[in-house]
Amino acid sequence: MSRPDPRIFTIAASLPFAETLARGLIAQLGAERDPMALAQATIYLPTRRAARNFADSFARVLGGAALLPEFRPLGDADDEELLFDSENDDIALAPAIAPVRRQLLLATLVRRWDKARRGGTLGFAQAAALARSLARLMDEMETQDCDLSKIDSLAPKSLAAHWEDVVRLLDVLRTQWPKLLKAEHRLNPADRRNRLLRALAKHLKSKGPVIAAGSTGSIPATGELLKAIAALSNGMVVLPGLDRELDAESWAGLDPGHPQYGMKQLLGRIGIERKDVRDWDGGTPARPRELVLRETLRPAPTTDAWRALAEKGGGDVAEGLRGLSLVHAADPAEEAAIIALALREALEIPGHTAALVTPDRALARRVAAELQRWDIDIDDSAGTPLAHTPPGTFLCLLAEAADAKFAPPALLALLKHPLATMGDTLAFRDAAREIDIRLRGPRPDAGLDGIRRRVNSAWFDEVAGALREFGDALARKEIDVAAAIKLHLEAAAKLSDEIQLWRGEAGEAAKEFTHKLLEAAPGLPAVEASAYAPLFRDLAMAEAVRRPFGKHPRLSILGTHEARLLSFDVTVLGGLNEGTWPAPAAADPWFSRPMREAMGLEQPERAIGLAAHDFATLAAGPRVLVTRAAKSEGAPTIASRWVQRLIQLTGGLGLANRLGPHTDYAGIHTRLEEPRPAPRIKRPAPTPPREARPREMSVTEIETWLRDPYAIYARKILGLRPLDPLDAEIGPMERGSVVHLALERFIAEFPQTLPQGAEHRLIEIADALFRDIPKSVLALWRPRFVNAAQWFVTVERERRTDISRAHLEIRGERMFGTFKLTGRADRIDELISGGAAILDYKTGAPPSNPQVKELIAPQLPLEAAILESGGFAGVPKLDAAELVYIRFAGGAKPGELRKVKVDAHAIAAEAAQRLADRIAVFDDAATPYHSRVRPYRADTAGDYDHLARVREWALGGWAEGEE
Repeated sequence: MSRPDPRIFTIAASLPFAETLARGLIAQLGAERDPMALAQATIYLPTRRAARNFADSFARVLGGAALLPEFRPLGDADDEELLFDSENDDIALAPAIAPVRRQLLLATLVRRWDKARRGGTLGFAQAAALARSLARLMDEMETQDCDLSKIDSLAPKSLAAHWEDVVRLLDVLRTQWPKLLKAEHRLNPADRRNRLLRALAKHLKSKGPVIAAGSTGSIPATGELLKAIAALSNGMVVLPGLDRELDAESWAGLDPGHPQYGMKQLLGRIGIERKDVRDWDGGTPARPRELVLRETLRPAPTTDAWRALAEKGGGDVAEGLRGLSLVHAADPAEEAAIIALALREALEIPGHTAALVTPDRALARRVAAELQRWDIDIDDSAGTPLAHTPPGTFLCLLAEAADAKFAPPALLALLKHPLATMGDTLAFRDAAREIDIRLRGPRPDAGLDGIRRRVNSAWFDEVAGALREFGDALARKEIDVAAAIKLHLEAAAKLSDEIQLWRGEAGEAAKEFTHKLLEAAPGLPAVEASAYAPLFRDLAMAEAVRRPFGKHPRLSILGTHEARLLSFDVTVLGGLNEGTWPAPAAADPWFSRPMREAMGLEQPERAIGLAAHDFATLAAGPRVLVTRAAKSEGAPTIASRWVQRLIQLTGGLGLANRLGPHTDYAGIHTRLEEPRPAPRIKRPAPTPPREARPREMSVTEIETWLRDPYAIYARKILGLRPLDPLDAEIGPMERGSVVHLALERFIAEFPQTLPQGAEHRLIEIADALFRDIPKSVLALWRPRFVNAAQWFVTVERERRTDISRAHLEIRGERMFGTFKLTGRADRIDELISGGAAILDYKTGAPPSNPQVKELIAPQLPLEAAILESGGFAGVPKLDAAELVYIRFAGGAKPGELRKVKVDAHAIAAEAAQRLADRIAVFDDAATPYHSRVRPYRADTAGDYDHLARVREWALGGWAEGEE
């Protein structure tokens, strides 16, 4: 006997779904009079999260003591949660295969196919990334009941060879994967879920009411279950946000991108017409808001209906815009600040709840950070990737350091991690800082032994002992994944404190993750050792860590999936830009659109329809703030298609001004961010006492003293030295040292005349010095040196006619009272014509004549002053006749001999006098050591500019232009 009325209901999108369901069910079952009435009911909900939240909602509506219905999830259910009748033997199913195990097994299949088809071009980490995509494809196909046997006809010869490769790989999946699953005694998760849901539909029975609530039936097996529940005499199906007012023409022409498309599909599966669906009792919907959203999301072919709204004056639309606001922020930072202000404002009303709903996790993190301004700690429901938590980061850094053969940057990143302690945090930190200093400069030899030879530390010997076995394993060509995980964990335990490593929710998640890896790894073939570190990080990134407690009682940050069926007093919909919400229709790497259609798969736009349904449901709340950023990463963005439609609709009706927020969030943000007036700091002017001031400088330091006295203060008085970078490249300084030494040895070997072919001997000398230089650097250096050597020998032959003796790399000094000037001349030539020439070898550009003449570059004039005072040991007291720069370049212009156009004797005397005057000035304790008095370049930072806080006091960050 058929029922007189249908058992399919809908709760309007503008009503709070859980509370409305509770009120209606309480009224139907008389739970207000009988506290036991609800206990007989069973309510099936889409997810576990919904099941938890609905229990809270029912409790709030009931108020007093009562037994609640039994809430069971559908989307992520298992046997226990669905509570089958144990007498039904056909429901006994194998467990679902673990996701990590499935990915690793699929990766081995991909590698096997790649080796047979393309000779093995894929690494295991790349194969694992493909395997994750394949797993998603399998889930999608099993969810939509597609048959892989159809792939044989998918790639005709008219298609590109790429598709043929795809089909061959999928054929391997079709034939080999079922065998692997059988050997594992497991099922695919989607397949198992479908079997469970269909078994539930077949054996469904209950003494009390059975309600399926909140499901859109996007999974065909779920649709079959909803149909079975609707057929029960005590069954009911309650749909979320079915639009019963949309005109028939629009309903008939719905496309996959429309929010009601999934509802139309579900009603078709159940076999019921939209007109037969009834409204659920329990609340009064906000019809004007629903009208706004219906018209905003109306199918494009029927938007001519907007004309009728305009003719009516748009009064209902104006009413529907009450409580709905739109904010265009300048950028994501401002958008996050505006959202944080809206959430903070909601807390001013006692008992009010608010939530940010966005698919943009970066925006969610920004908002959580902004709320810290008011000491509000809020959780993102998406959690944090394990790789971004302290224990996950530590484990990833350990694997990457071993993979990099403990190169200094990777090793120090590991040793400086807070969890690297070896039981004594303070001692470990001090030792790690010391190792950091010793590892500065060019990279040492690879491996722990290379580091040990460089640092020469007993402490590091102990660290190396903890890391060696794991490092040696990853240094091999291939490795067993299970063995690598065990060695990885052993090394982590030795380097860290196990109690600290595994504590807290992140530590527990890391421990569980590593156990899952250990369970998933046995039986896998050996993989290249270089794949382990990227594979570990990739898997750790896919593992989310969520806080089990400590959530804010009234504020939430949710993804669109987590926010379904939830309601709040204030809802902020963030990130409403194309490419974010909705996400672009994904490009399928496995099937083209015709191939998807042939396989029976839905087109990618179906995901846009689901996102539209989320937007329409959430935007129907009592107070909604929609936000977007006009620019992201400096590039203009495009507003979400739904926002564009809303703007077009309200603009056409003359209601665009109704979309402004009731609070000027942007203005408040501007005032909050406006910097407070602060006096500009002055240029530092340290005045140390005379006894602390340096009494000795080299000729090169004198130039620094002239240009940047503060650098002398930092180096000579404070004793600070710039640190070399880690993994420092061999560059101009090393090249200059080799050139200087090669020329010194060459001149020493031929002090008088140069034989024929002397340039070959110079090149031989350089080749001996080049032995420790990397080949990649020599590929550029040696041809340039050969070119410059030929030029140098030619010039040297010409100069030898006026040279009686050459002094090489000779040290000298001259006293100015109690102040000692020191210097090391590259070369001093005693001239036959009288006097001496002072030479300086340069591999870069030498100072200009004006710089030397003005004594801004005083090196050669000061060396001349030392020479004329007899300060160079072994060199007679001579007048300076020439100041010469020899540029040893090797490029298109192989070299340059530049004689400074000054009177060498006169400039030496002037340099000595100016230095004496400067010494006297700085002997006065009141004379400050200013920063950047005459910098080399206005746009180049000095070694101590950060210490002098130059950017805080200098105009534009720097002081003067280049001299």
